[in-house]
Amino acid sequence: MKCLKLVSVAVLLAWLVPGVATAQREDQAKRPVATTGRGTAAADLKMSMRKLWTDHTVWTRDYIIAAVDDKPDAMAAANRLMKNQEDIGKAIAGYYGAAAGQQLTTLLKDHISIAVDLIKAAKTGNATAQKQADDKWQQNAVDIATFLSKANPNWPRATLIDMMKMHLSTTTNEVVARLKHDWDGDVRAYDAVYEHILMMSDALSDGIVKQFPDKFKAS
Repeated sequence: MKCLKLVSVAVLLAWLVPGVATAQREDQAKRPVATTGRGTAAADLKMSMRKLWTDHTVWTRDYIIAAVDDKPDAMAAANRLMKNQEDIGKAIAGYYGAAAGQQLTTLLKDHISIAVDLIKAAKTGNATAQKQADDKWQQNAVDIATFLSKANPNWPRATLIDMMKMHLSTTTNEVVARLKHDWDGDVRAYDAVYEHILMMSDALSDGIVKQFPDKFKAS
């Protein structure tokens, strides 16, 4: 009975304290992952990419929660989210050059800025503005997929477009559930966001390993 109580307290803290939940997500993203025999360099890349894209979803979620409920920490979450786009761009720059990294950062910051507009429109019930923002968001997703596919032949454009569209869809579900105060749906939506982003992150890492095999030779 005592052990059961301790477990219940731990579960309750994970729900009530955002920092605990976030730490658990990030810990999961950092766990060792299987590689294709290319040594620790490939594993390190996969883990670092998972961390970056986990940050992307975690800080997006923090912003959604703050923005929907008009919390004072919305701007701080938005600033940290924008920094994450810079971090992702820098990671890509290590393989494709500074100009490519900056271009991706710009596209990703647009991705976030449009999402902010979309949330504002959804909150106020402005269907016209919401449709306009969503159209821009969808086009931005295609632009990101096109940019990445040109950089790496192992990232087919159509596949990346599907991945990006799924990212938008799962994130939209998260926003909608939050706006409707559908808390169970909100949790399920974030689980879907997180599961998908890990898949997408791994696909990007695998593509880099295939394109630059000399950088990932088994030690």
